[in-house]
Amino acid sequence: MVFEKVKPHIILKPEEKEELEKIVNSRKSSVMENERARIMLMDADKNAINAIAKELKTNRTRVYLTINKALSFGIEHALKDLPGRGRHRTIDDEARAYIIKTACTKPKDLGYPYELWTNRSLTEYIRKNAPGEYKLMKLSNGTVSKILSSGGIHPDRIKYYMEKTDHEHERKQAEVLHVYKEVKILRENNSSFLAAFLSYDEKPSIQATGNIYPDRQPDSNHGEVYRNHDYIRYGTLSLLAGIDLINGHIIPYIEDRHRSMEFINWLKLVDQYYPDDYIINIILDNHSIHSSKETMRYVSSRPWRFHFIFTPTHASWLNIIEMFFSKMARSMLRGIRVDSKEELKKRMLDYIEGVNNEPVVFTWKWKMDEMPGKIDI
Repeated sequence: MVFEKVKPHIILKPEEKEELEKIVNSRKSSVMENERARIMLMDADKNAINAIAKELKTNRTRVYLTINKALSFGIEHALKDLPGRGRHRTIDDEARAYIIKTACTKPKDLGYPYELWTNRSLTEYIRKNAPGEYKLMKLSNGTVSKILSSGGIHPDRIKYYMEKTDHEHERKQAEVLHVYKEVKILRENNSSFLAAFLSYDEKPSIQATGNIYPDRQPDSNHGEVYRNHDYIRYGTLSLLAGIDLINGHIIPYIEDRHRSMEFINWLKLVDQYYPDDYIINIILDNHSIHSSKETMRYVSSRPWRFHFIFTPTHASWLNIIEMFFSKMARSMLRGIRVDSKEELKKRMLDYIEGVNNEPVVFTWKWKMDEMPGKIDI
């Protein structure tokens, strides 16, 4: 026996149909409005409730309620929830403010021994210590989580920032960016210029570790490299390197340590690499060895040869050589095992030699548009 539909179908006026079609085709309409508009359009085309629910991947109750609301109050009301719907808030604004204020206070300042809140510990504290008029004695963990999440507050997380402690930060930053702009213009114009531009830094404490048991390469039984957890530590090496910003050539120096002595030895390598009439501009950070008495004594012995451009304190990320170190760490040094420090040194030098055979010129883009378009060079 076929059951006939008891309730009539929605009858839409041309302007009402046009309005619903606009909502369906609009990217700005909400998901709820879009679904309800589709339901009303499909019912007006005399589709069955089951067919509408199946087509829109929803349930019969939702379809029925939308149609019933449209028949009773019109399509404008059917697109929205009727007033008074939903559960009323039981926690007022003052109580919410108290919850947020407590979450923004360190637990140790409230007598707890730990540094960060967990959702459970925060909820328990509020239940026990909230003023009685807030009625938070039965506060749930989920409610606390929702209130904090709605305000973007996460007292269980730590996000680090760097305080600007260098009062000359802006000036030093501008000097570094000025060099990058100058290099960009030189490269674009293919200009010859009696100067070299280097980005320099140290990569210390590179571990020379070796296997006690050999690695097992991928085979039919496992698709990864298998490595035993035990290893031998042979010591560490420090890589002192500068990258020529014009041609991408790397000038490396590898030693056990990175003191003023090693830095001066690297400067001597650079001195030998470039013609005697070149001014050598070097971008480097504020490590003590870069301005030590020994370093300044050597630089003074070569007047007008070296020009140091220091990055701001805690801003070594402005130094392009860091990009090369990062690439090296993620490729050649990743998971490396050696039989001695000598082998590690040789493999690093081989890697850098390969880079120098096909040098990569790193291009700085951040804030370059803010630098002057013309620079006197």
